[in-house]
Amino acid sequence: MTSKNYHLVIVGYGGMGSYHAKHLLKGNQNIEVIGTYDKHEDRRTASMADGYKTYESLSAVLSDDAVDFVLIATPNDVHKEIAIAALNAGKHVICEKPVTIYSADLVEIMETAKINDRAFIVHQNRRWDEDFLTMKKIYDEQIIGDVFHIETRVQGANGIPGDWRHLKEYGGGMLLDWGVHLLDQLLFMIDSKITSVFANFSYILGEDVDDGFQVFITFENGITSLVEVGTTNFIQLPRWYTKGTKGTAVIHDWEINGKIVTQNSGEVEAPKPIKAGQGLTKTMAPPSEKAVSTSDLPKVVKTMESFYENVVSVVEGSAEPIVKNEEVLRVLRLMETIFKSAETNQVIQDFDLVPAKN
Repeated sequence: MTSKNYHLVIVGYGGMGSYHAKHLLKGNQNIEVIGTYDKHEDRRTASMADGYKTYESLSAVLSDDAVDFVLIATPNDVHKEIAIAALNAGKHVICEKPVTIYSADLVEIMETAKINDRAFIVHQNRRWDEDFLTMKKIYDEQIIGDVFHIETRVQGANGIPGDWRHLKEYGGGMLLDWGVHLLDQLLFMIDSKITSVFANFSYILGEDVDDGFQVFITFENGITSLVEVGTTNFIQLPRWYTKGTKGTAVIHDWEINGKIVTQNSGEVEAPKPIKAGQGLTKTMAPPSEKAVSTSDLPKVVKTMESFYENVVSVVEGSAEPIVKNEEVLRVLRLMETIFKSAETNQVIQDFDLVPAKN
């Protein structure tokens, strides 16, 4: 049990800022939201209606000795300046994703946090998603054998959400909005160097930023991955599709609908040719009933602290951060490589040697 209660102020009381207050921090025994700051009047009004004190400026937040934590939930382009100011004011900082647009900016934040001996933690919350943890369990426990290919995607048909996410200068676009989650999950799951990256972006909606993308990644351990985000998909493909040496796993959606099909050992009846269009095929025929077994997806048991439990543990020195800044930095550098690949229409190799953009 912690011996201290912490006070937190939310900077940016929009969709995610208010979500933290109403859901993620609601009922938290150790961290209390004591106020908000937002430059937009309608959001200040919403904050007051929700019962929170509203600060008149960021400097007023940072000069308040009662504030232990600052949560940054603003557009992406101002994360760096707010984070550095808060750390220099002696506050611990939690930041929404993507933490910064460029990796060099995160390096500067990390150095500032170290100098001030303050915690800086990025809210990569989808490491806790059940669909991801289910697929990670399948991967870790080799339930379908050695995994050699992973497809991870999210798709919708509502276009780019919100307002500033349409604009490049604010760090808009789907790679920075959703890609950061899928890439973070992938690198958290696969402990291997990346050897090549190839990407293409979609600009179907005519925006200044990408409305979707496909990224093909090859890891040094032989695993390949397709990472895909779309906002013009009226029919969605599976959330996860993973192949292993002994079977295949599919998760269709966030409700964890899916299954595992594995190959039975021993001699089994060979597949019979089927009529396929204007020809016959044995190669693409379904396996015989005795050749495979179908099973439910495994159940995931909670094995790690929740995000905010971990935040408190980190500040009190009893645990390492689940979301390490070095891991976040690697994801940012991967995204910079993806942008480079899409812009040049080239496969980028030796990913880990690609320097951060200045």
